[in-house]
Amino acid sequence: MAHAKNHDYHILPPSIWPFLGAVAAFVMLFGAVLWMHGSGPWMGLIGFVGMLYVMFAWWADVIKESQEGDHTPVVVIGLRYGFIMFIMSEVMFFAAWFWSFFKHAMYPMGPLSPIQDGQWPPAGIETFDPWHLPLINTLILLCSGAAATWAHHALAHENNRKDLVNG
Repeated sequence: MAHAKNHDYHILPPSIWPFLGAVAAFVMLFGAVLWMHGSGPWMGLIGFVGMLYVMFAWWADVIKESQEGDHTPVVVIGLRYGFIMFIMSEVMFFAAWFWSFFKHAMYPMGPLSPIQDGQWPPAGIETFDPWHLPLINTLILLCSGAAATWAHHALAHENNRKDLVNG
């Protein structure tokens, strides 16, 4: 029984999707640079379509693996921990980003500081009103998260298809 599995882990076969995703991302980036230098947006759009295709195909492979029984409880726990670690890395990234911003905004220091005379924002910088478009964008983001949570709760906990569609 050479094909029999005697462990709880899922050993992945070689996949082309990481390579194609990297190529599509490069084409999209290169197309964006060309677009910024006067060429049309076509190469960037080709890269974007390539990225969408890779995402669809890769996720289809993951779904097929899970339906074939490759995602054992140990594998599911590993996927959950991996996703939790990804979310935590994003939280840490934005915490560091905002920490640096507020630190330099509140306590500008040294002769090499871009902020002269302790003034924030620095002279010559025009600020915009945060109570219009940024507020609307934030509200849209929060409402979409609430709708996704509502739909997930309706499906996962109540198996309520009507609320799933409404969410």
